[in-house]
Amino acid sequence: MRGMGFIVGLLVLHALVTAAYAEEKRWTEKAELSFVDTGGNTDVTSLSANNLLKYKFTDTVEGAWKLGALYGESDGEKDAESYLTELRMDYLFTERFYAYTLGGWMKDEFAGIDSKYYSGPGVGYHLLTGPKHLLVGEAGLNYVKEEYTDNTDKEYLGGRALVRYEYAFTEKNKFSQSLEFLYDFDDNENYNVNSETALIAALNNYLSLKASCLVKYDSQPVPETLKETDTIRGIALVVNI
Repeated sequence: MRGMGFIVGLLVLHALVTAAYAEEKRWTEKAELSFVDTGGNTDVTSLSANNLLKYKFTDTVEGAWKLGALYGESDGEKDAESYLTELRMDYLFTERFYAYTLGGWMKDEFAGIDSKYYSGPGVGYHLLTGPKHLLVGEAGLNYVKEEYTDNTDKEYLGGRALVRYEYAFTEKNKFSQSLEFLYDFDDNENYNVNSETALIAALNNYLSLKASCLVKYDSQPVPETLKETDTIRGIALVVNI
């Protein structure tokens, strides 16, 4: 009887610890890493890393911190280097409707951006909530300050619109497409369009492979000699915590 009581006690303790851990588990983290190194007729080295940390403060308040870095070389010459950090806070009014505020900094010298600071509020709405289909739309305002590699700079009020769609083949295997539009209210010919297409295939509960294509369009690159469109294709190992 004592042995049975001990076992029951262990089971109860395990249940309480599991419940407490589940209750305290308010954060999730997703890290992506890709590396390419080729030799022969052309020596190419490419390294990309991204990390997204999310924390649920309450049932209605969520925070997120995004970090990103990209480095590339061709035949020993650096031809790509960019960095990004962004903080975001969401307030959920309902299951579908929410408001957000975000702020961030980025640097991409090969796209002419020595430093870019941006911040502003917005709202979002879940048109589809799953489980197979997810469709989200966002609209907001941004204060933007850009410092360019030609020693010029610009400050302006901008608009932001985003549409993101996900289709879940299974719980952990997904296709996603996002389209972001950034607009300069001071100059209607100055805008950016960012599009990302991705396919995620799960290896196990924690690891996945992600194939993606990111297209970034700048209608008025500075300096003007730069190309308007940048395309980044890659395959990354994704770690979910």
